[in-house]
Amino acid sequence: MGEILVGTCSWTDRALVASGWYPPGRRDAEGRLRFYAERFPVVEVDSSYYALPSARTSRLWVERTPDGFVFDVKAFSLLTGHPTRPAALPADLRPAPSGRRAALPDGGDAGLLDEVWARFTEALSPLREAGRLGTLLFQFPPSLAPGRAAQEFVRRCRERARGWPFAVEFRHPDWWRGDRGAATAALLADLDAAAVAVDTPQGLPASVPPVTPVTAPRLSVVRFHGRSPAWGTGSKEDRFRHAYAGPELGEWVPRIRALAERTEQVHALFNNCCGDAAVRAAETLRRLLGEQLPQQPRPAPAETPT
Repeated sequence: MGEILVGTCSWTDRALVASGWYPPGRRDAEGRLRFYAERFPVVEVDSSYYALPSARTSRLWVERTPDGFVFDVKAFSLLTGHPTRPAALPADLRPAPSGRRAALPDGGDAGLLDEVWARFTEALSPLREAGRLGTLLFQFPPSLAPGRAAQEFVRRCRERARGWPFAVEFRHPDWWRGDRGAATAALLADLDAAAVAVDTPQGLPASVPPVTPVTAPRLSVVRFHGRSPAWGTGSKEDRFRHAYAGPELGEWVPRIRALAERTEQVHALFNNCCGDAAVRAAETLRRLLGEQLPQQPRPAPAETPT
């Protein structure tokens, strides 16, 4: 039976920080990460999707977390074919106002991609060298529909990340629908890429089936996006606003255990970023899996005047 690690898709989300989950005295950058890592063994870094991280930051993450704690890191948007604002690039790589586009879903600007990839991997080297990198997460956009060109794009991404742990989440539902799911699993297995299973609302045009294929022996990943009816539409807050109930998570317990029987490690990560909904759901899932949770500190009582 493989190890099951449960956590959330961010520890710095503004809604979480504002929720009061972090106790007084633990709300600065260092305190938040140390507090989170006392309660969960894994976290996803989502800030790396929006901007390139730095090696200094990665070293601080290692220093502020205990041995065995791991980080799953989302690939920078430009590397996965998402539209990317020029301002998200390092200053020396930004195009002139009338110059090349910063968003290259077709991978056309190889020189820019090479440089971004080099800087991205250099920034993550402290995590990798310390054995604290769980996986790179390549989340592909909904616009990447299955087909020969899309498969070649995924292969190019994997080739760029050769030697790195690699997990893939497809946002276009057709990758996993019907008979095509077997071909998708075969593609990822050929690339030694872990398939990311997802929990989303079903019955919507953008609903991704909650399938759980195992495509790499080392790792399986499950990401819980919530079950908001606004999935695929509306603002980010609308899409991910959901508080998981126990029975909803209970559906996943046998699936996660089945994944653990076939892989060395399973990462279950909550992305329902609404206040403290993600950390509460992660705590609930851990209880359902039979884990003993650390006690949440309580605020100190107010002193009574004498």
